[in-house]
Amino acid sequence: QVHLEESGGGLVQEGGSLRLSCTASLVGFTSFTEYVIGWFRQTPGKEREGVACISKYGGTDFYVGSLEGRFTISRDNAMHTASLQITSLKAEDTAMYYCAADPVDCGDDKWRRVEMEYWGQGTPVNVYS
Repeated sequence: QVHLEESGGGLVQEGGSLRLSCTASLVGFTSFTEYVIGWFRQTPGKEREGVACISKYGGTDFYVGSLEGRFTISRDNAMHTASLQITSLKAEDTAMYYCAADPVDCGDDKWRRVEMEYWGQGTPVNVYS
């Protein structure tokens, strides 16, 4: 099992940058590298959407097309952490951001279908103009 905790959200001015972190706590005989990590976001009244996914060893990353370029996902397997760097923040980026883990590779698109196995509680991002 994997327990995930997000941090780094907050109130940010439009045009600014933010780095969200996801820290994993492993339960049982498992390794952080058994899981891909995805980032997701959700605004009230809307469905949760996938933002990005990074492979188990960090060699490949995937993004929702509309967000690529402003969002960068990364991971540090030694520290059991993953991050999402967001630049040029826009008001429409305001949302609760979640990280999630799954043993299936990003290429199977479970992250796009928001079907990940383990989820954090989320961290809020509020962008003001």
